Amino acid sequence: MSIQKKSLLTKFYLIAAFMTIFFVAIIYQLTNIQFVEGKKYKALATELTIRQDTVYANKGNVYASDGNMLATSMSKFTIRMDVVAVDDEEFEKNVVALSKELSKKLGKSSAHYLSKLKAAKKSNNRYFLIARNVGYNDYLIIKEFPIFKLGVYKGGFIAEHKTVRSHPIGKIAERTIGYDDFRGEAGIEGAFADFMQGENGLRWKQKIAKNQWKPISDVNEKEPIDGHDVITTIDINIQDITHHALLAQLEKLNADHGCAVVMETKTGEVRAISNLGKSDEGTYFEKRNYAIWESHEPGSTFKLASLIAAIDDKVIDTSTVVDTDGGIMFIHGSKVEDSKKGGYGKISAARVFEVSSNVGIVKLIRQHYDNNPQKFYDNIEKYGFTKPVGFQIKGEGMPYVPSPKDKNRWSKISLEWMSWGYGISITPMQTLMFYNAVANDGIMVKPRFVKELRKQNITEKVFTAEVVNPKIASTETLKKVRKVMENVVIRGTAQNIYSPNFSMAGKTGTAKKYISAHKSENGEQVSGHYSSERYVASFVGFFPADKPKYSCIVVVHEPDKNKGYYGSTVAAPIFKEIAQKIYTSTPIDRQSVNDFVAFSSIDNEYKNYQKMLQSKHDLVPNVEGMSGMDAVSLLENIGLKVKISGIGKVKNQSIKSGEKLKKGNTITLKLL
Repeated sequence: MSIQKKSLLTKFYLIAAFMTIFFVAIIYQLTNIQFVEGKKYKALATELTIRQDTVYANKGNVYASDGNMLATSMSKFTIRMDVVAVDDEEFEKNVVALSKELSKKLGKSSAHYLSKLKAAKKSNNRYFLIARNVGYNDYLIIKEFPIFKLGVYKGGFIAEHKTVRSHPIGKIAERTIGYDDFRGEAGIEGAFADFMQGENGLRWKQKIAKNQWKPISDVNEKEPIDGHDVITTIDINIQDITHHALLAQLEKLNADHGCAVVMETKTGEVRAISNLGKSDEGTYFEKRNYAIWESHEPGSTFKLASLIAAIDDKVIDTSTVVDTDGGIMFIHGSKVEDSKKGGYGKISAARVFEVSSNVGIVKLIRQHYDNNPQKFYDNIEKYGFTKPVGFQIKGEGMPYVPSPKDKNRWSKISLEWMSWGYGISITPMQTLMFYNAVANDGIMVKPRFVKELRKQNITEKVFTAEVVNPKIASTETLKKVRKVMENVVIRGTAQNIYSPNFSMAGKTGTAKKYISAHKSENGEQVSGHYSSERYVASFVGFFPADKPKYSCIVVVHEPDKNKGYYGSTVAAPIFKEIAQKIYTSTPIDRQSVNDFVAFSSIDNEYKNYQKMLQSKHDLVPNVEGMSGMDAVSLLENIGLKVKISGIGKVKNQSIKSGEKLKKGNTITLKLL
């Protein structure tokens, strides 16, 4: 018995010793964690449950030349609720009131929200979705709803902020205004991305569930600083005119795509640029920036360069006579043909240009430059066609103009083909820059899209006219060709757009499209050739003809041949509509814009409206005559919902000024 007792005691002592060692180990480990490695584990716990999130700054705004907004960052909020954070008694007391307010603001029935909130409470949902894409004004209102007004900890109110980029004028000029996001850096926003980027802020968030984080407080640890602004050269009125004139003609002719650009002659400031391509559904949108990107054979609009070169080199004059024979000639087996069967007979060089005789211009250039093609090429180089313009905007197309020095590219028909706009490739902006120089007394200025950069409403940098070539030709030569260009509209290929009410000068262009070698649908190899079905129609010129204020180019690719394909019937009418509407809506002699006055007037308007808001006014204000975006901002800030139609300035408002203000009502603004 004593042996058995001794054995039990031995086991007891062993267990006791083991337990003692175990507890000592636990105490040691606790001491180690608490005092030796405490900071490490506290930091790890904090890292797993608390994080510092970036609060992204709003990018700077993009403005039109008159102060109208072209692109801005808008605040959007996702509203959620941590139902667990709300005291049970508080929840039961005010959940019905909260449901009613949500119903009024968000549209669904109060019963819907009541059932959803109670279900969330029952399931201990700490991240219950209330609404997405809530605007700033609505966010401020929802924040003061029953329960929510108690804040993050007692009211469970969670607001997640993000900014979205918005173009107040819609899709108009979208490719030129551009973007800087997952699609890359395009247009003005892409070119000035660094300048427009603000300084991001910081905000602490706490983990409440798997992949769910809520802000610890209603304020940020560090407030973001908004980015800086870009003031463009775009004129909203001219942009609207240009866009709709181009769109209507593309739709009418079922064209593949096209572009139109209006530029101020003296400064090179681009007042409007529209680039429209056809979607698979047959609608048109800003698909590519064709005016800058697309390099193509210009056709007859290039004849102006040939005419100026020959006159300025004094090898011909506008009165020089050339025989167009029967309207057909062959050069080393390649045919040059006039659009008029039988040709034009013996006509002057001026008339060659007016009726756009291919045979006439080829004969003139061949006769005087065949033995020295480099001299002709040097002129073309002087006119800015052999290298890119060099825009700040990315994506400019590369020109192709063969040089006589390059034996691999220069052929025995290169000179003749170049003289009437074939065998070369240039962008619409290059052509416009050249024609604008003719209008600008020979001074070639670079097309420009940006007027100035501003930081916190203080001018950081001003962009002025950049002269590319101080004189492309003699004053005498320019005077002669400008008269010939005016006659193109009066009695030449563009006489269909002549108007006795305002003068225009320019040149039509009609070019067959070159189709590269490819395999047909049947798998047969098709060699490269000029298509008789696919054309590029263009018109480029300036107005008024005697004192040019604006230059303009219109290019339309692949219109339905059965509906028209000549530059005179496809592109010239767009040019006329643009010029006519600019004459009508913006008198030419009053085109100069005083930026200081424009922006000062807007600032003064805002100050007056702020005074009105602060005086506890309960009447609807008069916003007629204001720019659309300014009116929207004002009306939303006093509690109205705003719908708009059109672009520009407010023509009329559905709720008349002076009526009693009822917050939440919808007011419709008609813009013109």
